Amino acid sequence: MKDELGGTCELFKSGKAVTVMKYPLVVASRFNAPYLLYLPDQGHHVEGELYEVDKTRLEILDGLEAHPEFYERHKVHVTLDGTSGPEVEAQAYFLVKYRSYMLDLPFLKSYTSNVEGKRYVSPKDRPTGTLKYWHEVHTSHEKPEQ
Repeated sequence: MKDELGGTCELFKSGKAVTVMKYPLVVASRFNAPYLLYLPDQGHHVEGELYEVDKTRLEILDGLEAHPEFYERHKVHVTLDGTSGPEVEAQAYFLVKYRSYMLDLPFLKSYTSNVEGKRYVSPKDRPTGTLKYWHEVHTSHEKPEQ
């Protein structure tokens, strides 16, 4: 699939994948965004989609995910089509430097845009002039001056 972002991106086989290792997946910030925390062996085997991307698309995704300043991309092993399928190596974006309160949030097995009545607010739907919210979840960022 080619789109306005550039590069190519295709679902890998069925696209369904589950992490072999457990990780905490939480929803946080004023925008109800999902965060995969880098804390192996905690949380759940996380369900998601697996895509095959070319180098151009990977560079674009790194920019969108602010890798490595905000998220960090790490290798993970996933099984395809749930837990009974073959295992493959993939990459995922993790929040490594997260605020401690995030470990008190409910850990999810998968993410949808509406968790417990809290709807995700996409960047295009956020108020203009919204201050950066990274300080709410990332330990290397402080609250901006208003």
